[in-house]
Amino acid sequence: MGERGSIWHQPGMAPLMAMTCAGFSGYALLLTVAPLWAVEGGASTAGSGLVNGVLLLATVLTQVLVPRALLRFTWGPVLACGLVLLGVPGVAMSLSDDLGVVLALSAVRGTGFGVLTVAGSAAVAALVGAERRGEAIGAYGLAVAAPNLVLLPSGPWIAEHVGYGVVFALSALPLVGVPAAVRLASVLRLDAPDLHPGATDPHDPGPAPYRRLLPPMLLLLAVTLAGGAVITFTPQMIESTSVAAGGLFVMGLSAALARWRIGAIADRHGPRRFLVPLVILTGAGMALVAWSVAGPGDVRVGVFLAAMLVVGLCYGGLQNLTLLVSFSAVPRRHHNTASAVWNVGFDAGTALGSVAVGVLAGLTSFATAFLVAGAIAVATLPLAVRRPTVDATPARGADPVDGAGPRGPRRP
Repeated sequence: MGERGSIWHQPGMAPLMAMTCAGFSGYALLLTVAPLWAVEGGASTAGSGLVNGVLLLATVLTQVLVPRALLRFTWGPVLACGLVLLGVPGVAMSLSDDLGVVLALSAVRGTGFGVLTVAGSAAVAALVGAERRGEAIGAYGLAVAAPNLVLLPSGPWIAEHVGYGVVFALSALPLVGVPAAVRLASVLRLDAPDLHPGATDPHDPGPAPYRRLLPPMLLLLAVTLAGGAVITFTPQMIESTSVAAGGLFVMGLSAALARWRIGAIADRHGPRRFLVPLVILTGAGMALVAWSVAGPGDVRVGVFLAAMLVVGLCYGGLQNLTLLVSFSAVPRRHHNTASAVWNVGFDAGTALGSVAVGVLAGLTSFATAFLVAGAIAVATLPLAVRRPTVDATPARGADPVDGAGPRGPRRP
């Protein structure tokens, strides 16, 4: 595959971007609307809260199975199946607002989303060599972030002013991505033999080296715990809806830009030198969020918006860097596993941010809970400083640990 020119023009990147945008559009639209639909059917607050909990549980359970599915069924069928499972249940949800039906369909959606997230990020590593992988991950992150930035806050508005039926119809957008998934699979099949998930290597240590993947996963889990808590509870702790929406927009935009742009920088300088400052800034940003809402009166708007900017930069930047470190820490035949572990860390951190921080805020205050979340992020600093223990001579097909440095030519 060619490595020169714009990253957007690399073989396979266009269908990957199209598939990702379509898939995440359907996901983002229902993330806030599905719980509201359950409430329309008479569900309690606790019942509506189960909707995304079931979605996330099914996502994580599926993610651990995707590497084996890719090995057994290949890219095309797995990607197409994931998009169908993500797109069809939204349309079916329009037939009933009963909580049991909504929960069951959310579980199916979570299964499809689990497939999309792991296979999508694994495809990035398969399409582009190590010297441009950070840039490619950034482009992929932008395709992920754009639908969330635009459609996630739009879903409730569309449901209220236009109708739930329109939202459910639009939630079928993942089906539009199926042709792009087929095109992507055809490009991936042309890749070099050593990139196949079942390829063997006499210098490979054998089983998937989860020990090498644990540090970046824990770094990601900590920052998504903090970011997930802020995203979940900002509407509850900020009385002004305009301030809350503005803060979430600032965080979403800065996260998208950071995830996009930091990749090319990491390709030139290596990703690890940026981990420490971003981990420290995560703690500082969460402390600022806590301070902005700690007073007895109204929120300190300027401090709050600045804090959301900082948290967003760290939230997006560490997503890119930890995925880049995960891919560069293991041989290429384990990249599907690295993608699965990374995605489990992302979703587990988001879930903990919603559940654990919510419980702590109920027992104390949002300010205290956010301080604890920031402290947890800072506690992972030794993992950011620590160099991975790898062989001096990487196995054939493994990438440099820092993610920088050219690879040999790849078969077109």
